[in-house]
Amino acid sequence: MCVDFNKKDKLLLFRITEEIDHHSSEKIRKRADYEIQIHIPKKVIFDFENVNFMDSSGIGMLIGRYKLVKMFGRKLKVSKCKTQYKKSFRDVWSIKVNNN
Repeated sequence: MCVDFNKKDKLLLFRITEEIDHHSSEKIRKRADYEIQIHIPKKVIFDFENVNFMDSSGIGMLIGRYKLVKMFGRKLKVSKCKTQYKKSFRDVWSIKVNNN
């Protein structure tokens, strides 16, 4: 996972570069929580372009980060997400999904 923070725009970008399963979702969760709490960005983006597999623990990890970001009154967006996950993120949790 690669993490970038743009101070000027207060934008935090997570580029996920691995499959998201039970073991990796815990590692991603810990790192994301740390980065979000340190920077308190205006917008958090999770880039899923290089994710080929994600199980329910990955979806749960993202929903938990969504709740954390909302607690700070900020926004979370998912970028370049595979079709099979879009409906859950967009319709159930109102997470903005953008495939640009």
